[in-house]
Amino acid sequence: MKLLKQVAIIFSICWVSEIVEQLLPFSFPASVIGMILLFVFLLSGGLKIAHIQEKSDFLLSNMAFFFIPAGVSVMNYFDVLKSSALPLLLVCVLTTVITFAATAGGVKLTLCLMQQKRKKK
Repeated sequence: MKLLKQVAIIFSICWVSEIVEQLLPFSFPASVIGMILLFVFLLSGGLKIAHIQEKSDFLLSNMAFFFIPAGVSVMNYFDVLKSSALPLLLVCVLTTVITFAATAGGVKLTLCLMQQKRKKK
């Protein structure tokens, strides 16, 4: 029964986010609205982590399974992707390098700020 309650909570938040998406005068993904709603509910204390812990752990541990349909759909457009393979590959490589550099810079900055904070104490 506990698992059913957790599924109901998660699906209710998804359902509400779909309604909010329809009501907005601009285009905004319902999935992002749902994450924002979940974050607000958790932050406000209206929803406790224990209320959705087991179902969330299950979804996170099986996340790769949910990407299979997207991967199969990409293969349907292989001919389109093949014609622009070089630009796509270039974008993937460049964005990966930029992401790594930004992450490394962020970690370095965080460590530096933490050391400065320790020196002040």
